[in-house]
Amino acid sequence: MNTSDRLSALSSEIAEEQTQLRILEEQVVFQQEVVEEARIRALVSETPLADREQREAADDLRRLTRSRDEAAARVAELRGEQDSLLERMFAEVHETP
Repeated sequence: MNTSDRLSALSSEIAEEQTQLRILEEQVVFQQEVVEEARIRALVSETPLADREQREAADDLRRLTRSRDEAAARVAELRGEQDSLLERMFAEVHETP
């Protein structure tokens, strides 16, 4: 695959990953609210069920946070590859007489 084609493919991949990242960020914010509500219910009710619901909500938040962090790392990785290809293209243009 030539550099131009790869840059085009990277642009699409970055857009998809950014969309996924935004969705995950919204889910994390929502789940943070769920965890806080579950924490308060557990404190007020002091029942095993409320404690379990709080733990489950916190586990869900950890999973979502991990997924969000992985998506952010993937976007950074793709942007790094894109930057490298752009630098290479720039160097090739300036080397050509």
